Amino acid sequence: MASPPTNDLDSQDTPRRERPSRLIDIAVALLLLVADAVIIVAGGLMLVAVGIGSAHSPHSSQPEHPRDTPVLAWLVIWGVPAVAATGAFVHARLRMPVTAVVQSLFTVVCTFLAVAWTRMLLS
Repeated sequence: MASPPTNDLDSQDTPRRERPSRLIDIAVALLLLVADAVIIVAGGLMLVAVGIGSAHSPHSSQPEHPRDTPVLAWLVIWGVPAVAATGAFVHARLRMPVTAVVQSLFTVVCTFLAVAWTRMLLS
């Protein structure tokens, strides 16, 4: 008797990506944690410096001049959280849970800083 034809789709399991080792996941998470910390500190310091520089003296009688914020500034302010969210998603898809959590926390902090920058620039 002849064996029934096998269907290629039935004989193959769905391809699963091999998960990186836990050590690699933690090492990448630590490297990104350091880089994220530098970005957050720099963004916070710039927020304080620009906020202090744009503050008006209460005794000043000069009218406020409307300021236009360049489009590039808005792209940087809201682009960093978008890139961080994309990084968190990619690391989750790569099955690197520690790195995905670190990048997700970085996304939350960047979004908080972006809201603070936006409020400062619009006020």
